[in-house]
Amino acid sequence: MNAVLGNKKAIALLLGPALLVYTLVMLVPIFWSFGYTFQSGSPLAGFHWVGLTNFRTFFDDPTAWAAVRFTIKYAVVLTAGQILAGYGLALLYVFFLRRASGLIRTLVFFPIILPTVAVALLFQQIFASVPMEGPVNTILQGVGIDPIDWFGHPATAFWVIIVMDIWRSMGFYAVLLYAGLVDIPEEIIESARLDGAARWSLVRSIVIPLSFPVLISTVIFSINGTLKVFDSVLALTGGGPGTTTSPLTLYMFQTSFSYGDYGYGSTIALVLTILCLVVTVAILRTNRREGRGA
Repeated sequence: MNAVLGNKKAIALLLGPALLVYTLVMLVPIFWSFGYTFQSGSPLAGFHWVGLTNFRTFFDDPTAWAAVRFTIKYAVVLTAGQILAGYGLALLYVFFLRRASGLIRTLVFFPIILPTVAVALLFQQIFASVPMEGPVNTILQGVGIDPIDWFGHPATAFWVIIVMDIWRSMGFYAVLLYAGLVDIPEEIIESARLDGAARWSLVRSIVIPLSFPVLISTVIFSINGTLKVFDSVLALTGGGPGTTTSPLTLYMFQTSFSYGDYGYGSTIALVLTILCLVVTVAILRTNRREGRGA
């Protein structure tokens, strides 16, 4: 092994194909897209140089800023929901169900493998108000509450998206966090119990601190995924009513492929990339400072 690792030709032979594929699939499109940000047009209409005009357009575009606000709001709320639901399920698996949790983990994980369009159609029927009431509005009518047009108002449409995406993803995040919880030494848990630690104090003082690294990794994974949301919003609301539930990804897609402006669409993509990078670095720096403070 040492002979192989010390041989530069062997290293190049082993890593070269993977690096080539990564360069062609990832790096080249990134730099190509970055070049588009200084141009306007499309492959059919042709491109022309506009310099920093696309960036000025973005900062003066109220629709773009509305998409930024929705994206951040969606990412924060959904990440909190995913982590809380996933962590609660992981605690349930470890401390209550134990070995009997296998079937429950499978059932809760199942929605993540369903097609997004199928899940969206299901929730459209569950929250339907026209032409006939869905189960949710039927229940509301049964308790004396007027039916709600869930997809006709920005606030209610937002919460339907959140509920759907938490339902889809909580099993996945439960498995990620479960993997961190099972690595906690059983001796520490038993010692805390013998010392009289109640369930909540055990979780707060022992379980959460020891699972904090995997919790931070899960938060970063979740926030980056939610900032780049596209398919669930497109399938459920199409960005409506109007453009009130349009994230940056959907606005980028419409700008590039519906309106044929690849330059401005690439600018939106660059802003989203910077936003993901800033959020990730901020979380890591905050975690590092807290680790030094501890």
